[in-house]
Amino acid sequence: MPGFNLADLFERVADAVPDREVIVSPARRLTFAQLEERANRLANALTDLGVERGEHIGLQLLNGSEYIEGMLAAFKIGAVPVNVNFRYVEGELRHLYDDADLVAVIHHQQFSPRVAAVMPKTETVRNLIVVVENSGAEVAPDAIDYETALSDAEAERPDGSERSGDDRYIAYTGGTTGLPKGVVWRQEDIFFAAMGGGDVFQSGNFIATPEEIVERIPEVGGTILTTPPLMHVSAQWGVFHSLFAGGRVVFPPHGPFDADGIWSLVAGEGVNILTIVGDAMARPLADAYAAARDAGKPHDASSLFVIGSGGAVLSTQAKARLTELLPSLMVVDGFGSSETGIVGSKMHVTGDTTTAPKFTVNAQTQVLDEDGKPVEPGSGQVGRLARKGFVPLGYYKDEAKTRATFMVVDGERWVLPGDNATVDADGTVVLLGRGSTSINTGGEKVYPEEVETALMTNDAVADVIVVGVPDERWGEQVVAVVAAAPGATPTLESLQEHGRSSLAGYKLPRALVLVDKVERTPAGKPDYAWAKKVAVAEGSK
Repeated sequence: MPGFNLADLFERVADAVPDREVIVSPARRLTFAQLEERANRLANALTDLGVERGEHIGLQLLNGSEYIEGMLAAFKIGAVPVNVNFRYVEGELRHLYDDADLVAVIHHQQFSPRVAAVMPKTETVRNLIVVVENSGAEVAPDAIDYETALSDAEAERPDGSERSGDDRYIAYTGGTTGLPKGVVWRQEDIFFAAMGGGDVFQSGNFIATPEEIVERIPEVGGTILTTPPLMHVSAQWGVFHSLFAGGRVVFPPHGPFDADGIWSLVAGEGVNILTIVGDAMARPLADAYAAARDAGKPHDASSLFVIGSGGAVLSTQAKARLTELLPSLMVVDGFGSSETGIVGSKMHVTGDTTTAPKFTVNAQTQVLDEDGKPVEPGSGQVGRLARKGFVPLGYYKDEAKTRATFMVVDGERWVLPGDNATVDADGTVVLLGRGSTSINTGGEKVYPEEVETALMTNDAVADVIVVGVPDERWGEQVVAVVAAAPGATPTLESLQEHGRSSLAGYKLPRALVLVDKVERTPAGKPDYAWAKKVAVAEGSK
């Protein structure tokens, strides 16, 4: 087999531990052998529908076995699964369907009305496959029932003779601004950049040959509970890392985030690793755990040894509370993007009061200045985070964006996705944020993430997004859009005073807007467009 192909790697693991349970979802529980058979059937069904090698298949799905089956089925026939944000409205969906050249869309029934509305306007989609559930939504015309498609298809493993490590993996990302764009990876590169590289413990000890992945499978597989939606690729990476290690993946029921339900699953399924997105999930989990303990009905979290957060930085306060409630717990922030894969992490240490988002990065990651040279550690110089080695090929059908994001320095190819950072004297990278959301106030650049991280350590703040609004004197004014903690009433003065210990004066908010709830994306990331609209509206009163 030439190279590291994701379908081949999964098949090796499935053949090695066929009877080991791998998926626990609201709809079904599956062993590796059962998941392999369902993925084979879907792959053959797609081939019967005319899907060819290299064509793109949209996955507009909630979390569950169907999402994993869809990805594996595509990989098996050399097609490319494309993550579709299920929150997108008709205009956004039409752009993504056409930009990604989708030929088929696998979707949950509840999304059928939007899918049906887009179909007459899209130029590429030929087939729809619907996962029926209890939403009652009208199924799109000519959509094929998912389970019927599986039962009618052959269970044999598709011919994999044409597979290679050069087969594609595409991650569509909306970023903080602009229309969604596809990041194109070779499967071999994404395997090493984000899916563990066959290293169960993420220590950088990658496998040297595809055959070696079976030798790395532990006698007892770990169990990961995934709460972020798989339409965001960081969640996919955690799941596939677990699959390649012979582990088990637990998906909670669909619907609003239920902290008590998550703790019940941790106990009932013996979860070892819980993945979340920032304080939006961490705080409700801590509150629910504490409330159950205080009521004399404590949740059993004895199996849990890691809570990992990606997509949004955890505040120091949230980390400290979780480790206070569960002293043996490791709380880890992970950092990466669709363009870089996973590049760094930080484990919370008891007593750490640092508010800045700091990470220890891998050897392939540096902070480069405008000339492509590494910034001097401890100098305070702001540069751009960059990664070499296992990097994407570029953006799908966007040569201009590819040229702007990738550069060659001394013969090495780097990806610079837009994250600004500095480097401390000890080599720790301090993330400042993306230029697309930075605020220019009086000629000084303020990165919202830095201010948000500092304000989230205030007990009166439940959640916050920081934005810039037009100001006649300063160009832009820093505004904090805040959801107050229960029973608290934060004031602008109290937040400014709180922030002075870690922020320069020009970074402090000059206005405060209190809201009932801070809006975030399905992955827990700040919705800056919403926050700016709220801040501007409040300022115009």
